[in-house]
Amino acid sequence: MKQKINLSLAVIALVAILATALSIEYVSYKNFGHQVQKDLKVAAELLKETEVFQDAYSEADRSRVNSDIRNIGRLKSGDLRITWVAADGVVLYDSETAADALPNHMDRPEISEALETGEGQSERQSDTMRENTFYYALLLEDGTVLRVSTKADSMSTIFASALPMIGAISAMILIGCIILGQILTASLIKPINAMAEHLDDSMYPAPYRELEPFVRKIRSQHVHILSAAKARQDFTASVSHELKTPLTAISGYTELIENNMVQGEDETRALQQIRHNADRLLSLINDIIHLSEMDHSDVVPRKFEQIDLYAVAKDCCDQLQVNAKKKSVLLTFKGAAAGISGDRELIHELIINLVQNAITYNRPSGTVDVTVTIREGHPLLIVKDTGIGIPLEDQEHVFERFYRVDKSRSRENGGTGLGLAIVKHICEIHSAEVTMKSEPGVGTEFVVKF
Repeated sequence: MKQKINLSLAVIALVAILATALSIEYVSYKNFGHQVQKDLKVAAELLKETEVFQDAYSEADRSRVNSDIRNIGRLKSGDLRITWVAADGVVLYDSETAADALPNHMDRPEISEALETGEGQSERQSDTMRENTFYYALLLEDGTVLRVSTKADSMSTIFASALPMIGAISAMILIGCIILGQILTASLIKPINAMAEHLDDSMYPAPYRELEPFVRKIRSQHVHILSAAKARQDFTASVSHELKTPLTAISGYTELIENNMVQGEDETRALQQIRHNADRLLSLINDIIHLSEMDHSDVVPRKFEQIDLYAVAKDCCDQLQVNAKKKSVLLTFKGAAAGISGDRELIHELIINLVQNAITYNRPSGTVDVTVTIREGHPLLIVKDTGIGIPLEDQEHVFERFYRVDKSRSRENGGTGLGLAIVKHICEIHSAEVTMKSEPGVGTEFVVKF
């Protein structure tokens, strides 16, 4: 950043110097040209007032011109060039070159303009002198034209002569810009570095008003990263704990059998516990793998299609009727067709989890009502039970991974504590919203709004 600021300042300074120098040279040259033309006009008028050219020429006898050549020559001063041109463009006299050697000047713009309007001026490269020259022409009373001119450096020549000075000034300004850039960069970055050190302090203000949206975004992402890291740490600890419990039971029962410490029916019960904990361990691992896959939903492709929520829910309820009868729970289903766009397998899993939970944590002779309907244009899945209910203090945590309201009962029923976390994740994948109402001893109602 420091290098970019310094380089930017140096480039801006260099461009500004060149632009300023060129502008000054251009304006100065234009002003110089106007002043030269004024001086030439004064010189021409003075020559006219000397009356040297009066009666010095006639169409009938051009030889009379030679008699006054010597007097005209005495009028030459410095770099001033004097040219006298007849009305037909023939050069009668030139202070720099022999008149006979010069071509007809009728095509010179200042000459033709003087013949038409009385005076004319121009600036061009002289055909004979090959230099940048200013011209001024004045019509005399006898119809001839008196022209005066002077040589001048071109703008490129002037700029070239000033180039060493411009280079020296540019070098000094560039050095100044580099030093100034270092100072400015340090003063700009210092408060940003200070803010970075206080990123966790939400009360620490942004150093610049323009950075406030950026700071809010960074702090939000920082909090999110910290939260994600803590959640990952908590998840790892929970996974370790959850895996340790069935593995410890399997190891203990295996050791009893290996040492012949259980016989007959006790051995059978030990084997049943080993199988139960192995099944629980397998279910836990499957749920963890499944959650991990859903965490990377941007990598794992989803088979989204148009499906009927009613048909999928009815199929799930039909599959769980046997489980409901084993638990002495009445499972009912009603509703109407409701089309949604989603992954059929994930929607099936979402419904199975909700309905299975409603059956598992219900009371004997309880009921589970599953409804599919459309409300205000949104397909709804409603799963309502008459189960144990969820205390108010636990309701905000039920969608967290490994969170159990009744830990002992959950483990007895083979629960992994990941069912509702999976439900929440599937809803997020489908941009759906899941809400819950519950009262201990009365029951729980889950509503998924697509």
